[in-house]
Parts: sequence; structure tokens; C-alpha cells
Amino acid sequence: MYDTAILIGRFQPFHQGHLALLRDALSVAQRVVVVLGSAHAARSPRNPFTWQERSDLILGAVEESERSRIHPLPVRDYYDEPVWAKAVTEKVHSLLGSTTAPSASESICLVGHFKDPSSGYLRSFPQWPLRALPRQGQIDATALRDAWLGGAVPSTLADALPANAVAFLEDFARTPAFSLLQQDWQALKDDKAAWASAPYPPTFVTVDALVQSRDQVLLIRRGHSPGKGLLALPGGFIDVHETLLQSCLRELAEETHCALPASALTAALREVRVFAHPARSQRGRTITHVHHFDLREQQPPAVLADDDAALAQWLPIADLAALEDQFFDDHFHILDSFLGLLARPTRTA
Repeated sequence: MYDTAILIGRFQPFHQGHLALLRDALSVAQRVVVVLGSAHAARSPRNPFTWQERSDLILGAVEESERSRIHPLPVRDYYDEPVWAKAVTEKVHSLLGSTTAPSASESICLVGHFKDPSSGYLRSFPQWPLRALPRQGQIDATALRDAWLGGAVPSTLADALPANAVAFLEDFARTPAFSLLQQDWQALKDDKAAWASAPYPPTFVTVDALVQSRDQVLLIRRGHSPGKGLLALPGGFIDVHETLLQSCLRELAEETHCALPASALTAALREVRVFAHPARSQRGRTITHVHHFDLREQQPPAVLADDDAALAQWLPIADLAALEDQFFDDHFHILDSFLGLLARPTRTA
């Protein structure tokens, strides 16, 4: 018997396979820490539910007498596995009331199963013995989301879901948020259909502009699905005959009409960073080159939304951390990488 079992997942949605893993964790430990991944992210077809909603689904799927033994723990995506693993470890230690690694008398195990290569994160915690269980049936959260967003009645998914999850999906399908998710889901489906005849999965190359002036940054609200209404950096796909910088300046001009000539922006270019995490975009493998333009103490130039942008605006850097759940894909984490919006996990595993 362990003191603590740790179960890590996104649980989008929480299904019978997840419940079987949770029951195993409850059977071998006095308490179970359920790490809820992708916390604080905007709703999307891949992450339709908030961490609070998923926490309620998990607790509602077990007997009331067991709920006090389950401790939900939200952890954001960092698009950097070592940093993410440190964050999980640090938060688990904090939850268990320890400022350092738990004492030798504290016994901890990790519960999970290797579904596919995406489950490799389970190897990021060598300090915790792993109970690697076989797959619990053929239930897959991605297929469940696709069926639900494609219009399947939740009751037809009852074999794969706890009863409380069925009721939750039925209620959620009557909300405005569901309609927006369906629009995004259809847009992504159409994008993938357009590339279905390619001989191999395509890799997309994009550019984004991070324009900083004084203590503000230039952002847009996306005008189309996927991510309609979400905050994002101005940017888009490169054209065949453009350099990366030319593409970035073109996209910036098209989406914001930023009132600075290309020569002034080029003079303000400080750095270009590549962001290439495999899961950073729901459209498929997308590698972006973020150009950081720092106008320093210059007055923020006038902007006007156009093209793919519904709104272009300068926002104070100090306000961005509170807007994390309003950002498209990994754009909040791109800003964090340049501007240090979040405290970074520091404790080694």
C-alpha cells in the first residue's frame, strides 16, 4: 500500500478507461493526486473543458466516501517537457505539504498506461515507481470528442462514459460554447481534408510578430475559426517566394496596418525564435518563427484590424497573465518565453 498514487492526464473528457485507472490508484494508495493537464488553456476541440469542469467530472464519478481521498491538481501546458515535469513534481510536493522532496517514509507511485508515443511523459518521473497498467478497453478520448462535436447524442456514448459525464455533455451541448467548439472542429476537419491526399503528413511553416512598445504588446483577436475571438500574435503562413522576415512584415501589415514602415520595424528586430513543439497547433505539425520587434520607449503606433483579425490592440504586459485562458494555441507561452509572465518551476525531480 502506498501513501500516494499519482494519475496524470487531460481527461477530455473523463471516460471509463480513466475511471478504471483511478479505481486502481484508489486500491493501492491512501490518497490519489489527479494531475489535470492543459489547465488554464482556452477552450478548443482538443481541450473543450476547463480544469474545474474536469475535476467535477472525476469527483462525481466515484462514491462520495472516496472523494476525500482524491486531490485534483491543475497543471498548465508549458510545451517543454522537462519544464512541465518539474512543474508537476513541484506542485505534487507542495500539495503533499513538503517544500522539498517527500521524506523516505513517504511512498508514492505513478499510475498510467502507455497508449501510444504521446504517453512518453510517464517516463519523466523516474523518482516514482510506475504501475503501468494495460489499456482499459478500446476507449479513446479523441474519438469521443470527435463523435460529440460531430453531433453524436451523448447517450449513445454511455458505454464509454460514466453517467455523470453523459449528463454533463448533454447539458454542455446546449451552451453557446459548444457551438463555437463545433465551428472550430469543423474548420480543423476541413483543413485536414484538404491535405488528405498528400503522400505524408504535411509540416506547416508560419511566422508570428511579437511587437513590443514601452510596456505594451500588439495582439489581435482572431476573426475566423479555429480560435475565433481568441487573442493571438499577428502572423500566418509564409508565401513560397518570401523570406521569413518578409512574410512576418506582410502578415503584420495585413492584420494590423501597423503605422510603421518596414524599415523601422526591421531596425527594431531584436530576435527570432523557433517554436516547434509537436502539439503546439491543432492544425497539424506547425513550426513558427517568432520575430521580436522592440520599439523600446517609442509611442505605440496606430493599428487597425483587417484580414484574419477581428481586432488589433495594444495590451499592457502586466495584464497578460490574467488573460492566459483567452489565448490561441501556445501564443500565451510564446509571450511568456520572451517576457517572463510566469514564475518558472525550479526544483529538480
